[in-house]
Amino acid sequence: MTTDRSAGAAAVALALEVTDLSVAYGKVEALHHVNLKVPSGSIVTVIGPNGAGKTTMLNAVMGLLPARGEVRYEGVSITHTEVEARVAHGLCLVPERRELFAEMTVADNLTLGAFPRHRRRERGIPDDLDAVYARFPRLRERREQLAGTLSGGERQMLALGRALMARPRVLMLDEPSLGLAPLIVREIFRIVADLRRSGVSILLVEQNARAALQVADYGYVLETGEIVLEGPAQALATDPKVVETYLGFSGKTAV
Repeated sequence: MTTDRSAGAAAVALALEVTDLSVAYGKVEALHHVNLKVPSGSIVTVIGPNGAGKTTMLNAVMGLLPARGEVRYEGVSITHTEVEARVAHGLCLVPERRELFAEMTVADNLTLGAFPRHRRRERGIPDDLDAVYARFPRLRERREQLAGTLSGGERQMLALGRALMARPRVLMLDEPSLGLAPLIVREIFRIVADLRRSGVSILLVEQNARAALQVADYGYVLETGEIVLEGPAQALATDPKVVETYLGFSGKTAV
C-alpha cells in the first residue's frame, strides 16, 4: 500500500534521491531496490524493525558500502563519489554508535568535525563552533571534559554538534534516540526539528516510530530490505498497519 504525494510536492527540489538501491552481503541481499526522496528543507523518516536494512541503507547512501542503484544529491549523481567528497559536498551521517573519540575532549571532537573544511582553509570555523555551543549549552559547559565521560544524551548532542561543524546541507541520522531516556528523546527530537528550520534537510532512520513520525514530514516503512509503505508522516501515524505493528494502541499518544 502506498500513499501518493500531492502534485505540489512533486515540484519541490530534492536534496537527496535514492533510486533502485540494492546491497548484498555475499549471496544475501540486505536491501532490495529501495527508492526514496528527501525534498529540500524537509525531514523524511525511515522506520522499521531491527534487521530491516535501515543502517545498511544509510551506509550505502554515504558510500560506505558497495551498492547497486543510484544516489543523487541536489540533482547530481554521487553514485561513484568517494565518501570524503560526499562530506565535502554537504552530505553527513551521524551513525548509530556515534563513533566519538572517547579519550578526546568535547571541544576537540567538535573541532575534528570541521577537519575537511580546515584542510580546504575555509573561514568561519570558530563562529560555527560558537553556534554549536549556543545550540547545545551543555556541550559548552563540558567542553574540556572527555567525550567518554558524557551521558548518553550528551554523547548524542556531541555527535550532532560534530556533524554540524561540517556544515551539512543533508544530515542523515541513524537511530538518534537509541538508548536514551524519554525526556532526552524529546529533547533530541526538538533539536532535529530545529535543524530543519535552520535549512538542513534530514533523513532520519528510527526504530522509535512514534517520535519519528511526529517530527517528520514524510515517511517510509522498511521491512526485510524493502519499502513496504510510504506516505505523509501524519497519514502513516494513523495507518492501521503502522499503528498495529509499530505504535500499538498508544499510537496517538504524544512523545
